This record gives sequence, structure tokens and C-alpha cells, in this order.
Amino acid sequence: MDRQASGSQTVTTEDSFSHISASIGKRTPASPHLKSELAIVAGIAKATLSDNPKLKWDEWTADYGLVRDLIEASYPKDFKDYNQRMFQPGGFFRGNDAHDSVWNTDEKKAVFTTPERLNALSFEERAGRYRLVTMRSNDQFNTTIYGYSDRFRGIEGTRDVVMMCEEDIEASGLSAGQSIRLVSDFDDGKRRELGGLIITPHNLPRGTIGAYYPESNVLNAIDHHDRPSKTPASKAIPVRIET
Repeated sequence: MDRQASGSQTVTTEDSFSHISASIGKRTPASPHLKSELAIVAGIAKATLSDNPKLKWDEWTADYGLVRDLIEASYPKDFKDYNQRMFQPGGFFRGNDAHDSVWNTDEKKAVFTTPERLNALSFEERAGRYRLVTMRSNDQFNTTIYGYSDRFRGIEGTRDVVMMCEEDIEASGLSAGQSIRLVSDFDDGKRRELGGLIITPHNLPRGTIGAYYPESNVLNAIDHHDRPSKTPASKAIPVRIET
């Protein structure tokens, strides 16, 4: 339950098929000191930015419907009657132009770009260097961890693991069950490390290892990201192993 100054609040979620629906909490908050996501973000903004009568941080925090009104005003095509339609059974369909072959480009066609290189990695192969893929377990939503049972990979009771193929384990002189430390190999002179990881055999390509996020986020350099979007390169982090 999310109670604010204007009463109980409702948030919305968008599923994989672009349907947006209302989501209402049913459990009492664990503490009166817990803050909503909106309260945290708005609080940071209020403390950072100069006073502006157009920026109504407290009002928006007190009534999420006002935020949805702003979203509707900004994107009227996608969010017309947002506060009303979100309660429709199954939500409302936001629409997907690409699905309907509607291309919002100057050419009115799909536009493909040619990558500068076929290898998506931003670093070269090197002896002892691995490509770390960060991943989540099945009982995890984004960075929220609900349990310690990853039925996707058969890992139970812990998240402090590094997954490696058996060939890499043998070639590196390591052994399953051994505790190791991952260290960033980004070549920027900064040491980033994550220790206490147990080597766990898993079906992965040679040279690629896996670990859970957000725990392993510490290994990714802030400058290691996609060029246009600045998205962190969390699926190809250069690391080495220390024992």
C-alpha cells in the first residue's frame, strides 16, 4: 500500500505487449519511514535544483495522478485519458508503430545502420581476460531479489557464484567450488573487485563467465557503455580472476 497526502496511490505497469494497467498494493508497508520511488526521485530533484514554480515536487509526490496528467500532456497519442483507461480490464494498448510497419523516419521506411565493427566488444582478447555477463535469477525483478533459488540454472541458497564452462575451469587451473575474486580489466587504472565468488560449472562459451547483478555491477567501469544510449555494457565486462 502506498499512502500519500492525497490518499492511497496507484502506479501503472507496462507489459511486454505494450499494455498499460493499474497496479495497487495490498500489503502494509514494513516501516513508516519507507519512501516511494517518486518520493525518492522528487526529493533528490527538490534538494538539487533551484526553486521553480513549475516544478511541483511535493504536489506530484502527494498525488501520482498529477504525474500521469503530465505524461498525457507530453505524449497525448500514447496516453490519452491515462488516469481513466489504466483501470480497464487488461489495461489499455499503448500501440507499437513498428509492429504495424509504421516507420517514423524521413524515408518512411525502416532504416538500418552499419556497425563500425562486427565484434560488439569494446576490448580485445587477452590471456587471462574473460567477458563477464551479468544476469538475474528467476526469483528476481530488476535489482529486487526475492529469494535464493535460481531454477533457471539450478543454483540454490546463494548468489555469490561465478559461472564458468568446465573447459575454462580446467584450462585456468581452477576447480569447481573454489572461492575466487573477480577484478576489472578495463585498462583505466582503477581497481574494481568482487570477492567471495564460488566457481560453479555452467554451460557457457569459452572465455565467457557469468555472475549475478546488482552484486557484480561494481565491476563495470562508468565509461564502459553503449555510445548512443550510454547504457552500461553489462553483458561484456572485461575481468580477470584472482585466487
